Amino acid sequence: RATAAAAAKRGLACHVVLSGPEPSALSGNARLDALFGASLHFVSGRAERNPRMEEIAAELRVSGRKPFVIPLGASTPTGAAGLALGLLEMLEQGQRPDVVFHASSSGGTQAGLVAGAALSGFTTRIIGVSADESAETLAGIVRSLAGGVMGLAGSVAALPPVEVRDGFIGEGYGIPTDASREAQTLLARTEALIVDHTYTAKALAGLLAFVRAQEAPAGSSLLFWHTGGQVGVLA
Repeated sequence: RATAAAAAKRGLACHVVLSGPEPSALSGNARLDALFGASLHFVSGRAERNPRMEEIAAELRVSGRKPFVIPLGASTPTGAAGLALGLLEMLEQGQRPDVVFHASSSGGTQAGLVAGAALSGFTTRIIGVSADESAETLAGIVRSLAGGVMGLAGSVAALPPVEVRDGFIGEGYGIPTDASREAQTLLARTEALIVDHTYTAKALAGLLAFVRAQEAPAGSSLLFWHTGGQVGVLA
């Protein structure tokens, strides 16, 4: 959705590759993608996404276009750099939380935040709550991407520790848990904000568990980095 919107705003063509059979009626993010003018391509499963993207890119090159392929989650050093800039913007706004919680899946968000902290010299705990991968696997992906961001910035600053929690995945990716349902309802009824069961509700569940376990020292400030998902709730 964000990519299609950005492309529309800049007058660029956008092709989106999605998993699953083409539905008779579009809903959620796919409906917004189409509204923004993106061309939708459906494949049988997640494993077919990258090959299909490369096929489309090759076809576009033959026709004289210059495609830029964005992988799943936009999780490349270039994509993660946007989140590093986001953290720097947060600091410019005067926000300096002791702990930052967010959803983490393909690693780009967390890598950008970690790199942003390193580039700015800002000391904070950045805790990613995994939506699918094990903590060990995801932490390795984050470190690699964050290193790529540092390379783009020409910095040799040391990266802070990468913290990932994988205890809130439940039965799997996109499947609600009791904790995510509680977190979603709590935020909606206290702050009128929406989180989704694939990513942000599970991340918020991790934050609630963190607070209830009194893991944060007294007087600490905590920030929940909301990465979206509102449209998915209505799909």
